[in-house]
Amino acid sequence: MMDVLPIILFTLANSLTPGPNNIMLTASGAAFGYRKTVPHMLGITAGFPLMTLAVGLGLGEVFIRYPFLHEALKWAGAAYLLYLAWRVANSGGADGAATAKPLTFTEAALFQWVNPKAWTMVLSAVPAFTTVGGDYHAELLTITAVFAALCLPSASLWCGFGMAIRRLIQDPATLRIVNYVLGAGVAFSVILLFI
Repeated sequence: MMDVLPIILFTLANSLTPGPNNIMLTASGAAFGYRKTVPHMLGITAGFPLMTLAVGLGLGEVFIRYPFLHEALKWAGAAYLLYLAWRVANSGGADGAATAKPLTFTEAALFQWVNPKAWTMVLSAVPAFTTVGGDYHAELLTITAVFAALCLPSASLWCGFGMAIRRLIQDPATLRIVNYVLGAGVAFSVILLFI
């Protein structure tokens, strides 16, 4: 029987610390509120466990056999992260509110495939919490289930943090600065793709 507590602690430590998903959820909560950020949160909640399952079932092996696919994904991910950083930076405030939109379910789910922190979590958790000679598929499903169960509460917390920022900062110019800082945080994560 697999001990789930270490997986829960690993997941909490990773999902509650800043990363591209959490920065974008904070910006979305600040700019659009909870209700409009729900599709974004659900996209992460579905996309990340699905990525975990796919990688655990062998997609990682494809990247080992065909490294150019991994490199292509890395460059596409960098471009997409920079695009998302621009969206975060322009997600509200004085003149950005009228044209900005929160991420959709599909955009958030697909983003997991280019999110360096998501890859780090998956590539750390799958080998760390599966055992040689154990029931690999059951262990992989357990890891995936823990990720799925803790994704939405974590996402809600970060969205709520953004909403609290919005309540504290009523000045549109100051909110714009906060959005720029959050956008810069997402842009900075591009560096993680190449380390």
